[in-house]
Amino acid sequence: MRGFTVCGQRFDLRTVLVLTACLVALAVVPSAANATPGSGVSGTVLAQGRAEGTVHITAKGRTDVVVRTLTIEPGGSTGWHHHPGQVLAVVRSGTLTRTLDDCSLEVTKRGGVILEPAGARHRHVGRNLGTEPVVLYVTYFMPAGSPLSVDEEAPDCKDGAAAAGR
Repeated sequence: MRGFTVCGQRFDLRTVLVLTACLVALAVVPSAANATPGSGVSGTVLAQGRAEGTVHITAKGRTDVVVRTLTIEPGGSTGWHHHPGQVLAVVRSGTLTRTLDDCSLEVTKRGGVILEPAGARHRHVGRNLGTEPVVLYVTYFMPAGSPLSVDEEAPDCKDGAAAAGR
């Protein structure tokens, strides 16, 4: 029987004809999995941002998921705290300045995404050093029954950055 060679692979004529017939059938036969249009559904984008790196959310066991708006007025501060679970936030407006446990600063502007790790070793403070309110859309992934945040002492930073967030 006649055959064909494709990329060094030998195919007989019967195999080529059967595969061609299958492809044609798939192209013309309507699929049972066709999507149906939705109806009666609407959505509102509350905030949109872009994470600059890979975002990994992990939660073990029963998890409380809480979504809320957080507003920090000009000159305001969250106080030093940590979260028992991970927190994902999008900055809706303003600029958030966070001082982290190692005394480094992170500044996140409108449209920025923040992923805060869980645990006391990740204490931080968020401050609004600008002239307009900072509005955050925050999603908390907390172990069931735990608080959203736990107050912490400020670390001893040499440059005074931590003291400013007390």
